[in-house]
Amino acid sequence: MAAKKSERALVDEWRDVLALHARTICELDRELHQHGLGASDFEVLDVLAEDTSEGGDCSFRVQELASRVHLSQSALSRLVARLEKDGLVTRGMCPEDRRGVRVALTEAGRARHAEVRPLQRAVLSRMLPGTIQTRGPR
Repeated sequence: MAAKKSERALVDEWRDVLALHARTICELDRELHQHGLGASDFEVLDVLAEDTSEGGDCSFRVQELASRVHLSQSALSRLVARLEKDGLVTRGMCPEDRRGVRVALTEAGRARHAEVRPLQRAVLSRMLPGTIQTRGPR
């Protein structure tokens, strides 16, 4: 019986994680919509902006970016096409492998990210109170 309770607790904890994720994504989408972005859009801008700030201009191959933002490569390709249409990112050929595509922030993308970042961080603070960051400072 104890094993069943332990398994039940594990499943309940998993479902709590999924519910928190769903509520947080919905709240992010609602707040970011007024800036023409969704949660996944902002996540792509945020990853690109983080690495840009650490070492000048930075770009990611689509598959590298997909693993960082937890989207399939096809979903990310559609998202990047939208961001490019909005002038927030550029896509270009990968010099190391001409079959690959690299994605980079534009000046407009940096500006939109800087404008919306405090709002996104406020939503995370509100939705994830008491969450301990184990990954270190960001």
